[in-house]
Amino acid sequence: MKNNNSLLRHLPWLLLAVVGACALGVVALRRGEAINALWIVVAAVAIYLVAYRYYSLFIANNVMQLDARRATPAVLNNDGLDYVPTNKHILFGHHFAAIAGAGPLVGPVLAAQMGYLPGTLWLIAGVVLAGAVQDFMVLFLPPRRNGRSLGDMVREEMGRIPGTIALFGCFL
Repeated sequence: MKNNNSLLRHLPWLLLAVVGACALGVVALRRGEAINALWIVVAAVAIYLVAYRYYSLFIANNVMQLDARRATPAVLNNDGLDYVPTNKHILFGHHFAAIAGAGPLVGPVLAAQMGYLPGTLWLIAGVVLAGAVQDFMVLFLPPRRNGRSLGDMVREEMGRIPGTIALFGCFL
């Protein structure tokens, strides 16, 4: 009974994945310029939801091995100035505002140069496989290194010159 219940629990996600694949197939295989943007939106939303449910869970549990009981540097080094425990909703807002980078620009540039399909695939697959994982790791790695910056972590792992380049890149 438990195995059957587990299969039923994953069935809606499988159907959502099939809908997303069909929508992406329409975008890829339909010839001509008369393509409805709704197919792209349906494909993107379906892929994002399935990736959120399964891929992010895999990254969180198997790659990053997150533990809600692990204390953050704000709790361990609370000095009232640089390290201050803050409400998680405020921190989410700060992170959400800080992650804007070149990623949203790459898709439209690809679309302008090579057509809408490569740009669409980059915006869908690139976000799931690269962008979201990179943002996730940038969010969770500094607390494991006592609140150090990305440049400091690169300097520690790779040396002074790559660390300086990474620090400069973070400021851009």
